[in-house]
Amino acid sequence: MSRVTTASLLTCAAIGVAGGALLVFANWVSTALFAAVPFFSVAIAGLWLLPAVVALRLLQRPLAGLLVGLISGLVIVPFSGYGFASIGTNLWWAFFAELPFLIVLYRFWRTWQHYAGALVVGVVYPVLAWASFDLGTMALPAQIGFFAVVTASALAGTALGILVADRLQRAGVARLARRRPRTPAKATSGTAA
Repeated sequence: MSRVTTASLLTCAAIGVAGGALLVFANWVSTALFAAVPFFSVAIAGLWLLPAVVALRLLQRPLAGLLVGLISGLVIVPFSGYGFASIGTNLWWAFFAELPFLIVLYRFWRTWQHYAGALVVGVVYPVLAWASFDLGTMALPAQIGFFAVVTASALAGTALGILVADRLQRAGVARLARRRPRTPAKATSGTAA
C-alpha cells in the first residue's frame, strides 16, 4: 500500500464535503418520498454511492471511498434528521463502492469493478430493507421491480461518479493525490551519490 499524502487527504475531504452537500438534499427528498410513495424513494439511492465512486476513480487509493463516506456522513449529521446514524448510512454505501477493489487487495483498478459494486448493492439493499418497505406483502412483479429500481439507481449513480471523476482527472484535479504505480528502480550508472 502506498503512503497517504496530504494532497490525497485534502482531496478526500473536498469530495466528502461536496458529496455531503449533495446528500443533504437527497436525504430530504428520499425521506419525503418514503413517506408518500416508499417504492420510489429508492430511485435516488444511487446518489449515496456517488461520492465514494468519485474518490476511488479519481484517486485510486485504498480506503478513499470509505474516508469520503465518513466525511460526507459527518457533513450530513446536523441536517439529516437522523443524526449520527447518517454516518453509518454513508459508510454502508461507500463500503459497496470500495468492496470490488478490496477483494483484489487494491491490485488493479478497472471500470467494471465500480459497476460490480453497484450490482452487489442493488441486490443487498433490497434484501436488508425488505421489512422497511414491506416487500413481503407485494406481488412478485412489484418485488422484482423494487430490485430493478435499486439496481438501476446504483448503476446510474456509479456511472455519474465515473463521469465526474474522469472529467476532474482530465481537468488536472488531484494530479498530486492520485496513486502512482510503483516503477522498477532505475539502474545506476555506477557512480556513488
